[in-house]
Amino acid sequence: MPEQAPTFAPDAALIERLARAALARIPAPFQVHLADVVLLVEEFADEETLDALGIDDPFALSGLYHGRPIGEKSAFDSGGLPDRIHLYRRAILDEWVETGESLERLVHHVVIHEVGHHFGLSDEAMHALEDAAD
Repeated sequence: MPEQAPTFAPDAALIERLARAALARIPAPFQVHLADVVLLVEEFADEETLDALGIDDPFALSGLYHGRPIGEKSAFDSGGLPDRIHLYRRAILDEWVETGESLERLVHHVVIHEVGHHFGLSDEAMHALEDAAD
């Protein structure tokens, strides 16, 4: 019987590369406002974040935007943390296995959804942005 090559779950570096590729496909008018957003790939959301969102299962959260939406920012804002998009690798991989969707497509979807929060977009507008970034 032939020996099978070992398979490995995609690592954080691959998730980040896919996320950066998704960000690069976002239309130009939005790009200007994304330059200072920090992208983080973590295994899971921390307990504090899950508690604040009322989420018991860490696999239920694949991404999160931390920051103030563009429309709520003020010239008087200073000294705070930069806006951040968190991607949670284990939750993304779990959804990837469950849905059978390509990992690239799934990461793209999560990234666009979190970018939508950065811009304060409605779910309908997020879907339009996702279509434009395809």
